Amino acid sequence: MKPPCEMVVWYVIPAIRSELAKDLLTLGMKQKKISELMDITQPAVSQYITDKRGSGIEFSDEVNNLIQSFAQDLYDENATKYDIIPRTCNICKKIKAEDILCQIHKTKSDVNWECHACLGSDLED
Repeated sequence: MKPPCEMVVWYVIPAIRSELAKDLLTLGMKQKKISELMDITQPAVSQYITDKRGSGIEFSDEVNNLIQSFAQDLYDENATKYDIIPRTCNICKKIKAEDILCQIHKTKSDVNWECHACLGSDLED
């Protein structure tokens, strides 16, 4: 069984990056600037935008709002690339609390349906 943190690395963080890159592009930011902000390559940004990476997870409206708000802050320069890690972690905590991680875990591994490894809605801040 894969640990929940491995599921975050393989599925959740790429999905967050994908949505963030799409939102920044929609706001008018160029791919090169997005890559600099997110500390990833421009080809990686292109893959996120075209759903070649980070697709397949549907976030709740609340999580989407957190990502959109972060994109707006980055675009308006009210946030910097140094905010990427704490804001991504905050979004990830919200995802864990909504049991999205448990759903991914169940569909992507041979986990027992009674597994409580992801912590789900019992996650505390």
